[in-house]
Amino acid sequence: MRDELHVSAEEFWTCVKNQITPDRGIPATPRESLPVALVQQLIRTVGLAETEVAEMTKEQAIDRLNRYWTEGK
Repeated sequence: MRDELHVSAEEFWTCVKNQITPDRGIPATPRESLPVALVQQLIRTVGLAETEVAEMTKEQAIDRLNRYWTEGK
């Protein structure tokens, strides 16, 4: 295990029993990204900061843009 798989016995059995793969240094899969046009609308039209938009889920971003179009806020 250690030589071929490069894992400890504990990591191996955790993977087998709980399907938790050992850390291989691969970056985590990014969460769903927002469409570029939606991001641009939120930043340019609505006036939100990039950091605020980056924290939004797709549903939150669409709701926020719809609120701007219906209420002007």
